[in-house]
Amino acid sequence: MSAPTDVRRPRTTPEPPNDPAEQVVIDVPANERGGERPGTGAASDPRGRAATRRSVRRVGEQRDRDQRGRDERDQRDREQLQRLTGTAATGRSRADTRAHSPVMVLIVLLATLGVVTYAVFLLNPANRGDFLPYGLVIVAESVLVGQSLLSMWTILSGGSDPRDFAFHNTQDTMFDLDEIDREGLTNRSHLWPMRVRGKRVVVDVFITVYGEELTKIAATVAAAVAMRGEHRTWILDDGRSDDVRALADRLGARYVRRLSSNGAKAGNINHALTLAKGDYFAVFDADFVPGKDFLFETVPFFADGSIAFVQTPQTYGNLHNLVSRGAGYMQTVFYRFIQPGRNRFNAAFCVGTNVIFRRAAIDDVGGIHTDSKSEDVWTSLHLHERGWKSVFIPMTLAVGDAPETIEAYSKQQLRWATGGFEILLTHFPFNPKRKLTMDQRLQYFVTASFYLTGIVPGLLLLVPPLEIFFDLRPMNMSIGVGEWVLFYLGFYLMQVVLAFYALGSFRYETLLLAAVSFPIYARALWNVLCGKEQAWHVTGAGRGRAPSPFNFIVPQVLVFVFLSLTSVVAIWRDVSNGQLTLATAWNITNSLIFGAFIITAFREQSANRRAARQERDADTAPVLVLAAAAGLEPAPALRTQVVRPDSLQPARDVITASAASGTPTPVEVAS
Repeated sequence: MSAPTDVRRPRTTPEPPNDPAEQVVIDVPANERGGERPGTGAASDPRGRAATRRSVRRVGEQRDRDQRGRDERDQRDREQLQRLTGTAATGRSRADTRAHSPVMVLIVLLATLGVVTYAVFLLNPANRGDFLPYGLVIVAESVLVGQSLLSMWTILSGGSDPRDFAFHNTQDTMFDLDEIDREGLTNRSHLWPMRVRGKRVVVDVFITVYGEELTKIAATVAAAVAMRGEHRTWILDDGRSDDVRALADRLGARYVRRLSSNGAKAGNINHALTLAKGDYFAVFDADFVPGKDFLFETVPFFADGSIAFVQTPQTYGNLHNLVSRGAGYMQTVFYRFIQPGRNRFNAAFCVGTNVIFRRAAIDDVGGIHTDSKSEDVWTSLHLHERGWKSVFIPMTLAVGDAPETIEAYSKQQLRWATGGFEILLTHFPFNPKRKLTMDQRLQYFVTASFYLTGIVPGLLLLVPPLEIFFDLRPMNMSIGVGEWVLFYLGFYLMQVVLAFYALGSFRYETLLLAAVSFPIYARALWNVLCGKEQAWHVTGAGRGRAPSPFNFIVPQVLVFVFLSLTSVVAIWRDVSNGQLTLATAWNITNSLIFGAFIITAFREQSANRRAARQERDADTAPVLVLAAAAGLEPAPALRTQVVRPDSLQPARDVITASAASGTPTPVEVAS
């Protein structure tokens, strides 16, 4: 017998699943119950049609203003605008326009030449040194060189705009003025009917929630509800929060709650698809606030019946500390240059948020992939194998949060790397059974093997200690330091120049995080090799009170201690010999990088403690005031009566009763 279910839904909502483990609570906004339609008074108003035309014309005018402003605004300006107004700015930054400029092409070609020259230098038998350090360098640099060459090729392959005539024609005719007039929706753009190839379409917008902060959820839901174009906004709450449920009702969104969390985020979306029957559905993480024109800029692509999904970038508005800046900028080159280049090969993949799918395509592959916590890239792979197409547009249409803590960053990277290694080891793209084009096979191989580059710094860290302790060198003794540095910089310096031009400035935070993250990627590879299940974690600042960051960087701390001791030995050796060696300089640099990361962890731990203290003070202050008013001596060590901080009347009653009895009763405020 099924457990009772609280279901409130319109007549068009399908019955919830019969599986007791997937019983559901659905709340539908009041204005959607009973099938009420908005008033049609505007249709008889002679000014209504003119107002409607002005409203629709503003859509095109806004797009033109965005185009003109692309050369005047950069990414930081848009992020600041998002923080101040709570709305996502539409358009591309000045750096985005550099993607295929002549200067960018020249830098890419020079960087490619530097990669090839460095590879020839390393592989020259005359330059080979001792076997162990040379082997480490060859393995590490082969991964980096291979990824670099393939990335350069992908970047140079881009440049074409996926918005063709069909897109623009559909966008121009998506909103019908007469229909908007008849429906009386002149000033309610979020209800404007949308048409694709003459057919009125239904769009569902899913916001996946799992314990994120209520204020972040509210900002996302409010923006999603207000998007231009008729759609239904759903909050998919796997956190089972009554506060989120009340928020959905207040903001006019539908609310869905599962009683199990099977399949994590993918299972949450698949469950919602049994209830929502729209032609298309968009997905946003709870901390990604969509812009008003998200649907206007993405839905027209579906005029092409072979398009399965349209993906937009992840842009971050919280780049205020080292971790968030490093994590955010780490993905900038990918979203500005790599993903657009993959449009050429029909290999741009979903990144889990800021994306809109064709419902029929997802049904064709049996739903969102649930056997991996990187459901996004796996679902993309299955869609491409079935012959569906994807589109990536390098236009910021939603702004969210990058991981702000070491814990959140570590869990995010572990999940992403695990998904990549799963494809590499369990679904090898070059397997003849995979129904992919050769270009797609190559692009998915690059994606699956990318996180091997994260393990490379761990291998290269061992090279200087091998020389310092055992006098083992990777290169022939006859090669001078100047020659080594020349070829080395020919490779690495050009990579830095490329990143500098792409980002508009030098981002040391990205290099720092990349250098110290190899234990995360090594663990991900080990988990896949051993078949260990990767637990689901929310991407972002984390849930609840953050534990010490040192719980997540024990390997990095041990490496820092080892490198520091090795540097002491190296300096003592060089002083004794009267000559500074490259190995000593290299090792000291590595020590400083890890030292900076450890300092960041100490600062984060200190901030966590301050926040915890402030939270405790805020929780206890109201009760202490009431206790003092009643003439009682508070006893915080005892915990017997629990009250909510937003309702202090129970505390007042307890204090009054204890005063009458002469026996003090402590009160605890529930957090």
